[in-house]
Amino acid sequence: MSEENNQYYFNFSFFKVDPKWRWMADLAKAESAKEVENVINNSGIMYRTYSNLGLRDDTDFLFWFAAKTVEEIQTVIAKIYQTVFGKYIIPSRTYLSCTRPSLYVQEQKAHGFLTGNDPKKHVIVYPFTKTREWYLLPKEKRQEIMDEHIEVSKKYPQVILNTTYSFGIHDEDFMLAFEVDDIRDFQDLIMDLRETQVSTYVKNDIPMIVCVKKDIVPLISSLG
Repeated sequence: MSEENNQYYFNFSFFKVDPKWRWMADLAKAESAKEVENVINNSGIMYRTYSNLGLRDDTDFLFWFAAKTVEEIQTVIAKIYQTVFGKYIIPSRTYLSCTRPSLYVQEQKAHGFLTGNDPKKHVIVYPFTKTREWYLLPKEKRQEIMDEHIEVSKKYPQVILNTTYSFGIHDEDFMLAFEVDDIRDFQDLIMDLRETQVSTYVKNDIPMIVCVKKDIVPLISSLG
């Protein structure tokens, strides 16, 4: 597959659930969960679903989509809103990014979201923006700093990093999604990266959103 044909848009759509959803009959909720599952499965785009329940106050769950066009993402989200469940959800955070050829991406483990491998138990969604000073550094200096960053990351092969780019299409510079079974491994990685030069040039790296992998029907069932 050529690089051009392997490019995708990533969409991280976080939602809150209207409390009225919890008052619906269990049978109706179960049928709606299957309806949402059918809509997403029939969309033809790649996806993963995660729970944030009890972990944050601004979001209850995540739908993570990967598609060749932004229109495909819009279409599946529009169809979700047309379901019964869709009438009870409110978007709380939305991020858009895209894959691009990059030396840093080549250094990452080649078994993230796009390769179709089984997801790990958690993903940490991590938008961030670098300072203007970073982009004013000579290319050689930036590469030296990134090489240091890459070497630290290699110490944590159990953490899978999905790097995408938001320049010009969203408010951030980058969207990172770290897949990991043990959240402490991610925390250790971040603590080590804080000691590298690249952290000096990070303008903003919040929020960091911890998500727990759940399939669609169990996810919706867990929401009350």
